[in-house]
Amino acid sequence: MTLVREVVEDAAIGVGVADTAEGLSALHQPGCAAVIWRRQTPPHVQHWLDTLKPQQLPRGRMILHAEDVRDAVVKTCDLAGLPEGAERNWLIDDAVDLADMFTGLVKARHLRLRFDVVTTNACERFHIDAVTSRLVCTYRGTGTQYGISPDGAEPRRVFTTQTGAPIVLRGTLWPEHPRSGLLHRSPPIEGTGETRLVLVLDPISDPEEES
Repeated sequence: MTLVREVVEDAAIGVGVADTAEGLSALHQPGCAAVIWRRQTPPHVQHWLDTLKPQQLPRGRMILHAEDVRDAVVKTCDLAGLPEGAERNWLIDDAVDLADMFTGLVKARHLRLRFDVVTTNACERFHIDAVTSRLVCTYRGTGTQYGISPDGAEPRRVFTTQTGAPIVLRGTLWPEHPRSGLLHRSPPIEGTGETRLVLVLDPISDPEEES
């Protein structure tokens, strides 16, 4: 795993690149604003995802205990009419594994889990999320974009996370200092005909306050 430990004007701007899920723990290192798990979706699964009709892709938003993630993901896929098969099983297993890994990483018992099907410009402005941390994995379409901005201005250089590669980012509520100086956004795709499938995970400390 490689980790750029950098602080500019009291803002963490380092981005770690991990080759395993365990490497995502670099998020807790000083100066690290985000970590990317450098991986690829199996080619046959990627082809399957890319050729599904948009209405067949899972979508939904829920707050749940970490132990209930599998049942929730299965139900979400059922509601969308996602076809049965090895590719669907891989997607379900992967979402469950990411949730399990993420809850361990941030010591959370509950999660906000969201599957978004995006066909337009969603959150196209660069920002930092008002959460302690967030995991984003784009299963289909262009990945999350990010850039360095210690002062909150538009980043001068924009990087795009690889499709299938999870990125974990610090939010504004991250309890440690320095604050994050890394902004991110959903890529602008309006008018391109592109459809994105995105999994988003946030840790929840009190589900009743979030309901």
